[in-house]
Order: sequence, then structure tokens, then C-alpha cells
Amino acid sequence: MVRSTQIARVSDGLPLAQSVDDSQTENDLSEYKQQAKLIFRRITPNSEPRCSIESGNFVLHYLIHPPPSQPSSVVYLTITDRSYPRKLAFSYLDELSKEFERSYASQVEARNLRPFAFVAFDTFMQRTKRLYEDSRTAQSAAASNNLERLNEDLQDVTRIMTKNMEDLLWRGDSLDRE
Repeated sequence: MVRSTQIARVSDGLPLAQSVDDSQTENDLSEYKQQAKLIFRRITPNSEPRCSIESGNFVLHYLIHPPPSQPSSVVYLTITDRSYPRKLAFSYLDELSKEFERSYASQVEARNLRPFAFVAFDTFMQRTKRLYEDSRTAQSAAASNNLERLNEDLQDVTRIMTKNMEDLLWRGDSLDRE
């Protein structure tokens, strides 16, 4: 199960948003949240863009998007139970990254940004977290997400093939030439 989520800017580790956790979760995860802060400070432009780090009974998964070498890079980190599927954790982080980028991408690089400037994003995080609480529901959501990606890839290939055919016809080449 997804326990807690944090979002930070890669360039300086500035916390941008964090899930609001109940006091019990806060107490259980305080050590792991400190580890998350350490991870934020240690991420460099050469860091792995997605990683899972096991620690005690939990796993810290992070996803960096766009790539860490870009100034607008943001790291999305979630703390999950050790038994929670890695694929679902990254699917959850991927959904967060898309929505966060769509909503706040233009503001991330601002130098005058305050810590937790995007606290309102917690509403989306909580809604998405509820979707991923039941792994069966989450797996079907991840499968539909994969199906969407597959359709997009297929449309890209179709566009490329159509363009190639148009180029052939424009040049007057024959299709049955060997």
C-alpha cells in the first residue's frame, strides 16, 4: 500500500508538495521521511531516473521527470509497504508526474518558490492514492494506462508510415521495386 508521497525539485531538493498523513502514519514513517530528504539532497544530474530503495519494512520508490539533467526536473517519491508491487508504485508515480507537470511545470523553475508551494496538489495525490490502495483496482488502472501508451505508439507508427508512403509517392518511386 502507498503510505506517503513527497515531491521535490531536483536542482536544490526544495520540497514542492507532500501528502498529508495522519498522525499514526507520520509517527511510523518519520525515519523513512528523513531518508527521503537525504535522497533528495543526494540526487545529481547523473542519478538513475527511477529507483527503489528497500529500508526496513518499507520501500522508497522515486521517479525523476523530466530527466535529472534538465533544470525543471522534479523527483516524485513514495513510501510503500515492502509487499506492494514495484510496477504499481511506479505507475502511481507516473500518474502523479503527468498531472503535476500539466498543472505546475511552468512554475517549478522559479527561484522565489517557497517550500511546499504546491500543497494544493495533495488533493490529487490523495485521490490517486485511494485508487492504488487496492492492488486489483490499481493493476487494472495500470493496465489501461499501458493500453493507452500502446495505442499512442501505434498511432505514432501509423503516422510515420503514412508520411513515408507520402514521401515515396511524392518522389514517384514504385512500391514494387526490389
